[in-house]
Amino acid sequence: MDCCLFYGRPSFSFATLPSGTYRRPIDSGLRLDRRPLIVLGSASGSSARKCEFGGLNAPLEPRTPAGRFLSGVLLDDRVSFQFAAREQLEMLAAERDEADARMLLSLGSDEASLHRRIAELKRDECQAVVEDVMYMLIYHKFSEIGVYLVPRISQCVYNGRLEIFPSRDWELESIHSIEAVEMVREHLNDVVGWRANSNVRESWAITEIERLRLCKLYAASILYGYFLKSASLRHGLEWGLYRSNFSIGDCTHVPLPETFSLESKLVAFSQSSNLRSASVGHVSYGPVNKPKNLKRYVMGFDKETIQMCAKPKSTEAVNLIERYTLALFGDKNTGLLESDEIISTSFASLKRFVLEAVAFGSFLLEAENCVNAVYTLEEN
Repeated sequence: MDCCLFYGRPSFSFATLPSGTYRRPIDSGLRLDRRPLIVLGSASGSSARKCEFGGLNAPLEPRTPAGRFLSGVLLDDRVSFQFAAREQLEMLAAERDEADARMLLSLGSDEASLHRRIAELKRDECQAVVEDVMYMLIYHKFSEIGVYLVPRISQCVYNGRLEIFPSRDWELESIHSIEAVEMVREHLNDVVGWRANSNVRESWAITEIERLRLCKLYAASILYGYFLKSASLRHGLEWGLYRSNFSIGDCTHVPLPETFSLESKLVAFSQSSNLRSASVGHVSYGPVNKPKNLKRYVMGFDKETIQMCAKPKSTEAVNLIERYTLALFGDKNTGLLESDEIISTSFASLKRFVLEAVAFGSFLLEAENCVNAVYTLEEN
């Protein structure tokens, strides 16, 4: 089954599994890829230090045997990765359904409470595995475009300085349509003041930002990427229906509300309960006009449609956003985030952070849709 669009290259999909190649998750010793991304940090530039990473040396480590198993498959046998991921999900779905069935059969018996507790524990266990599978699917998408995720910040900031090279801007923009790239660049201008016509000196000019604000900016950009991918898929669907002379609903055209500004996106992340409880609402259906370009199309969304596109659809997706951003910006030993730490960096590096986060959000929606086709996710 193919799921989701991917501009410029095939999207991942779950094909029919060959007969049981991967039946049991195993702990695998991971090999590091030989092509490292360099993150430079120094106070003066004369004594630059570096942290190198490759392979799966990413901020968030899989926490389940199934996740570690898939990370090994991704490094050692990429051709079989999607088959292995699908099989893990099918096994999870079967185990969860079996636990639920036993719970229902035991209702009214002396063992009812025991089987109910077993079913609850199985659901918690499955949720942790599914989050790892989604993460590995996202990592697989980044590997397809030759981009490594930025490593844990606490390991790469030296004397308060952080720079990322190479930036991989082209690769991170290549996953979007031309219209979506224009909107991403507008987002860059809004959140970090980056302009498309910036020269080299302006791009590498030094700026300062609090680590907490950089964390929130990254999380907000994940949500923006998720929203943009959802809106793009919706726009493409309406174009297809329009070209087929099929009628669907046309939203009332109103200006994009201020609630989708940077600050509101930051609040939406920092108060995760908003993400979990936001109302999706209903979309009215009726005659449709010819769809406009993506930006004008999005500007025509009403509040309910914005919520429908921007709000992660599953609890697993919300959990993954929270866990990943904390792993990226928190301290490795304490897991805490230093709220008052100031980081010196450049606009070029800030741009890299934002482009990576937008791509992460886009890949998250694709992973969510593909996983949900095999294993029913918990609705957010």
